[in-house]
Amino acid sequence: MQMPRRGVSIWANTISVVATWFAGIVLLVILFMMAIEATSTDHSAYTGILTFVALPALMLLSLAVAVFGALWERRRRQRSGLPPETYAWPILDLNSKERRRNLILATAVTVLFLGLSSFGSFKAYEYTESNSFCGTMCHAVMHPEYTAYQASPHARVHCVDCHIGPGAKWFVKSKITGAYQVYAVLADVYPRPIHTPIKGLRPSRDTCEQCHWPTKFHGDLFVEKDYFLSDDENTHKKLNLLMKVGGGTRRKSGEPGIHWHTDPSNRVEYFASDDRRQEIPWVRVTRADGSVSVFTDEDAGFDPAEVVDTEVRTMDCIDCHNRPSHRYRPPFATVNEAMADGRISPTLPGVKALAVELLDDEYETTEQALEAIRDGMQEAYSDEDPAIVEAATTALTEIYQTNFFPTMKADYRAHPHNIGHLSAPGCFRCHNGSHVDDEGNTLGRECNTCHVFLEPGTGPNGDGSALHEVEFEHPEDIDEAWREVLCTECHGL
Repeated sequence: MQMPRRGVSIWANTISVVATWFAGIVLLVILFMMAIEATSTDHSAYTGILTFVALPALMLLSLAVAVFGALWERRRRQRSGLPPETYAWPILDLNSKERRRNLILATAVTVLFLGLSSFGSFKAYEYTESNSFCGTMCHAVMHPEYTAYQASPHARVHCVDCHIGPGAKWFVKSKITGAYQVYAVLADVYPRPIHTPIKGLRPSRDTCEQCHWPTKFHGDLFVEKDYFLSDDENTHKKLNLLMKVGGGTRRKSGEPGIHWHTDPSNRVEYFASDDRRQEIPWVRVTRADGSVSVFTDEDAGFDPAEVVDTEVRTMDCIDCHNRPSHRYRPPFATVNEAMADGRISPTLPGVKALAVELLDDEYETTEQALEAIRDGMQEAYSDEDPAIVEAATTALTEIYQTNFFPTMKADYRAHPHNIGHLSAPGCFRCHNGSHVDDEGNTLGRECNTCHVFLEPGTGPNGDGSALHEVEFEHPEDIDEAWREVLCTECHGL
């Protein structure tokens, strides 16, 4: 074996030299990619991950291999009985001009490397916190959620603001959870649809209430909705509601508003007998005065002894607003809206019923669904104005692609929305009239508990602009049956 010349560094070995050259090449690629990223107007999550996560990790691995090579070479020289000067650690002698120059050079390289590393680490953090990263990196999995999010009222709110919130604790927890999610995607073991509600979700008081403040909601909210009946004439109706949104404070009438449920001075707890929290047979209410009432669903035959203490949940915003940014809307709602704003013309006979039927059918793929929708519309309205039919068909295909995702089995049936009580039980999970406490009090389901029905009357000038309270009248003639059954029994899942 040839003995190394005196002064030959332990870095002068094949492993370290190759690894260092490779790290240098990767660094040049990173700098090139950074220049592209800085000058490009189209920022891709994939480019960001490659530039600021994958390539830096590869460079650090190469440098680690170079260090390993130097240590391995030093140990080899020791075992070979070579003189100590061939493997001795460098001596820091500032009296030597050469060594001062080497120290300055090493310090400059180290500072440059740390600066680039800090910048790259920040950019890596920035990309992993971006909406495009959350929504497009795992495209097949997150496509439904990202699509719904982009059409939601929270489309300008960053994903991490709701899913992580401020502070380091939940940031670390999210990254740990995300590690398993990456594995699930790579191994193709993720569920279809994604299970909801999310286990271990951060309390809404730490996220939602950074912007919203339930105890400061005052007064009522006027809601006006257009809807069309499923008859040949697509009969147009209007629904005017005065929602008793309220807040934690009591209304003038002495009744609490809807947001009383999340007032800090009260506590509403419940036990759900299913994973989706759609069946709630047990509710405990602790009021501001300290009084406690426990309500049990008598119709469900629930035994309070079945309550698991560790699974009792304190109600917060997300129990009702469970799909604030990822809502898949039912066909009757989206079709009503499209007909009201003219995207689907009410002049097409029976279009309301047909549109709902086409959207609600079962399909294996999105492509199959879009083809069936086009064929169904063309077949039903071959004698109608082609422009009107085409506009309605386009509206239906857009509705389907925003609310139905057959590959992931995601739609309004898989992910029910708990606001209201038409397409899903929602409020009626508790307020179904059969939850009774020991004193015989019930969690009622009277319409005027949460809202008042209004209709135009005659104003002071005879212009018909005044609104007055009326009793609800079902648009279809079903006598008084609507008083006896829950809305979801006809309209729901």
